[in-house]
Amino acid sequence: MDLFTIAFGAIFVNNFVLTRFLGICSFLGVSKSQDTAMGMGFAVIFVMTVSGATTYIINAYILEALGIGFMFNIMFIMAIAAIVQLIEMVIKKVSPQLYEALGVYMPLIATNCAILGVTVLNRQVEYTFIQAVVHSFAAGVGYTMAIVVFSGLRERMANNDIWWPFKGLPSALLAAAFMSTAFGGFQGIVG
Repeated sequence: MDLFTIAFGAIFVNNFVLTRFLGICSFLGVSKSQDTAMGMGFAVIFVMTVSGATTYIINAYILEALGIGFMFNIMFIMAIAAIVQLIEMVIKKVSPQLYEALGVYMPLIATNCAILGVTVLNRQVEYTFIQAVVHSFAAGVGYTMAIVVFSGLRERMANNDIWWPFKGLPSALLAAAFMSTAFGGFQGIVG
């Protein structure tokens, strides 16, 4: 499978938020403003890419080499948690405003099922190292695209007069459902 097909599939066809429904907690929680959505998106891109590369190396050169491949979930979770802690310290030092805006959602990246999902999928599909890194990066780009577009919709809905039963979360969930349906149109283009 070529790298473009892997990237296109991860961004549009198998978007982790809109078609696989992974990472919904941070998707709904951080998407109230575009600034925090962009910050979260870039953090997820970085964490997914580094996690994809790191877990590939752990799986190929440690777990499989020692014949303990069944331990992949525990090892992947530990690696992701360590990466997120490092990123959290860097963001806190470099951009305290973004750190404050992300709030509790930054530590939640460590338990974000989309991050673990991409690493497990890389293992299941048996991607090469380069394919795993491209897939992880593209999955992060897909997440970022979804959360930024969604935050734009939520900002517009917050600034408009909406019938009272649909104000807030109900309109956000409807918008997410419509976005998910739109992305469903890409199904069948690539695997």
